[in-house]
Amino acid sequence: MDSSHGSSHGSSHGGVDFRSFRQITRDRLLQEMLKTARTGKASAEWKVLIMDEVTVKVMSCSCKMADITDEGISLVEDLNKRRQPLPALESVYFIQPSHDSVRKFMLDMSGKTPLYKKAYVFFSSPINRNLLQQIKGDHSVLSRIAALREMNLEYLTIDTQGFTTDNDSALEQLFGEHTESTRDYDACIETIAARLSTVFASLKEFPYVRYRAPRSAMDASTATTARELVPTKVAAVLWDKLMKYKASLLNFPQSETCDLIIVDRSIDPVTPVIHEWSYDAMCHDLLNLEGNKYSYEISIDGKRERKEVLLEEHDPVWVEASKRIADKMAYFTSKNKAASLQLGAREGQVLSTRDMKQLVQALPQYRDQIDKLSLHVNIASTLNNKIIQEGLADIGNLEQEFVYGDATTKELIGILNNNPEMSAECKLRLLMIFAATRPEKLDANKRKQWQQLAKLSDEDMNAVNNLELLGIQAPKKQTSSGVEKFALKFGARKAKRPARKAKELDEDGYTLSKFYPLLQDVVEEIDKDSLSREEYPYVKDPAGNSLNSSSSPSTRPPANPNSKPVQSRRTVGKTGGTTWASKGRASSEEGYSSDSVLRHAVSDPKINGKRIFLFVIGGMTRSELRVAHKLTPQLKREVVIGSTNIDDPHQFIRKMKNLGKLEMDDF
Repeated sequence: MDSSHGSSHGSSHGGVDFRSFRQITRDRLLQEMLKTARTGKASAEWKVLIMDEVTVKVMSCSCKMADITDEGISLVEDLNKRRQPLPALESVYFIQPSHDSVRKFMLDMSGKTPLYKKAYVFFSSPINRNLLQQIKGDHSVLSRIAALREMNLEYLTIDTQGFTTDNDSALEQLFGEHTESTRDYDACIETIAARLSTVFASLKEFPYVRYRAPRSAMDASTATTARELVPTKVAAVLWDKLMKYKASLLNFPQSETCDLIIVDRSIDPVTPVIHEWSYDAMCHDLLNLEGNKYSYEISIDGKRERKEVLLEEHDPVWVEASKRIADKMAYFTSKNKAASLQLGAREGQVLSTRDMKQLVQALPQYRDQIDKLSLHVNIASTLNNKIIQEGLADIGNLEQEFVYGDATTKELIGILNNNPEMSAECKLRLLMIFAATRPEKLDANKRKQWQQLAKLSDEDMNAVNNLELLGIQAPKKQTSSGVEKFALKFGARKAKRPARKAKELDEDGYTLSKFYPLLQDVVEEIDKDSLSREEYPYVKDPAGNSLNSSSSPSTRPPANPNSKPVQSRRTVGKTGGTTWASKGRASSEEGYSSDSVLRHAVSDPKINGKRIFLFVIGGMTRSELRVAHKLTPQLKREVVIGSTNIDDPHQFIRKMKNLGKLEMDDF
C-alpha cells in the first residue's frame, strides 16, 4: 500500500513555494487524491465519490462541488446509505480506516456483482494492519482495487488559518466531573492526537511539541487530576504518531521545522463567554445563525422576500457601521453603471437605447454586489438594534472592567438591579466572568445571594460552579473567627500568567476592545523564545537554545511609534451603539474594505518564517481564531490555530452546564 504522497507541501522551513494552510489541504484533496484517480484509459470517464460521515466534512470544508466535478466526479454518495449499483462506473472511496467503514467498502466491492467496476481507495489516516490484511485476504475485493493509499488528512479547515479535529464533545468527555471513570476519556485523546497528526503529515511539518503542564509540575503539594493531564497525554500520543510518520512518510522532515503548543480550555475560561466585538463574532453571538447560515427579509418591489445566505470568508463585504455602509452604497452606485442608471430611471430620467445596453451589460456584477451590500446593511442594522435594545454596550464594558480589575461588586449589583429585562444568559455570562476574575467573592453563601439577585436557576448556576472543573479551585480558607469557608481561586498557574494588559491599536487604526485572548500572549512569547519551559515543557528538548523565531528579539522591527494605547472604556456612539468600525480606512477599488477576521494575510510574500501552531483542547473561540490572522503579518510567520471544535458563547455555556452537577455544599 502506498503511504507516501508527493513532494514537500509547503513546510515552513526555508519559506519556499509558500501556500496557505487551507490551500495546501485543498490541493491535496483535488490533486493528490481525485486527480490521481484519472489515469490511463479511464482518465476521461466519470467516477463516483463515496465518503463517510467524517470524510464528507473534511472534503466539504476545503472544496466546493464545482472543484470535485472538475476532477471527473459525477456523483457523491454516502457510504452509510444504500446505494444504487453502478457497475459501469469506477469509484473513489475517501473513508476513515475504521472497522465499520472498511467493512462497508468490502461489502460494496466483493462477490460477483460489486457496486462499481473499480475502486480507488484513500484512507483519511493510517489503517490498522489487521484491517489491511482483511482487504488483502478477499481476492474478489483486491482484484477490483485500482489504488490503495493513506492520505493522512482527517481534519476540518474552518478558514485559511484554522482547523478543528471535529471532536465537539471533547469538553464533556475530558473535563467532566467523572471523566476518570469513563471509557470515552482515552478514546477521545487517541482520536484528537490521530487527527492532529494528519495536519503535520499534510503540511510536511515536524513540530517542536510543547504542552501546558499540570499544576503539580510546578507545585508538588497539588494533586494531579485526569483533567489537568489532558494536554500532556495528547502531546505524548501525538509524538508517537509523528515518529511513525518520520520513519515511513516520504519527504517527511527528519528534524523539527515549526512550533506546536498544546493547551486546553482552562488556560482562559473568560474568552468563551465575554461579549466579543468583531463582526463575525457578533454575528454568531447575537444572530440566530444555523452554522454559518443567516436568514433575513428584504423588500423587493413592495413585497417582502425571505433570503438565506452563508456568511463565508470569500464574501468581501464586512460591516463597518451603518454610516460607513451607507457611504459604500453611494460609492458603489457612482461606480456601477447598472446602479447609477437604475437610480436615474427612478428619478424620472428616460433611458436611451445605449443606456439600456450598458444596463444589461452591468447587471450581473450589479446584482451580485448589491445583494452583498444589502445583506450586510441588514446585518449591521440588526446587530446595532440588539446592542441598543439589550444594553450590551454597558454589559460589555462591565465585563472588561471585571477582567482588568476596574470594577467591584457595587457595579455588578447596580447593573443587575437597574436592568430587570436583562436576559438570563447575559446575567450568567457576567457571573461567570465575575467568578473567574473575583473568585474570593463567590463562596457558597455569596453564590446563593448572586443567584437570587440575578434570578438564575440551579441549572444556570451549574455553569458557574463547573468553572472549578476548568482549574478554578475551591480550597478551604480560614476566617478571622476561625471558621472555615470556601472560596474559588485560580491555582498556581495564575501567578505564572501575567494579567491581560491593554494592547496598542494595530496599524489599521481599528478601535479595538482592550480585551484579548490570553492565547495571544502565548504566541507572542513563542516568537520571542520567552515562553516558560517549566509551564510549557517540550516532549523532546531541542538540541540547542536557538529555537524557531523568524527574527531574534534584538533584530525584530520596533513597535509602531505612532500606535496609541486602547482606552479603558469602549467608545459609544451618539445612537448608543458600540463603535466597532474602522476609522478612516481607505476603500478598495470596488468600494469595499474589510474588517474580516478572514483577511488573506498569508498571501503576503514577506510571510516566510517557520509556522506556529496552537491547538486548544475543549473548544476555541472566534476571537482566538482572529489572533492567528492578526499576528501572522506582525510576526511574519503563519500562525495556524486548531481545536477540537469551535464554540460560540451559547454552545460553551450549554456544555459548562453539563460538565457536572456540583452543588453549593461542595464549596
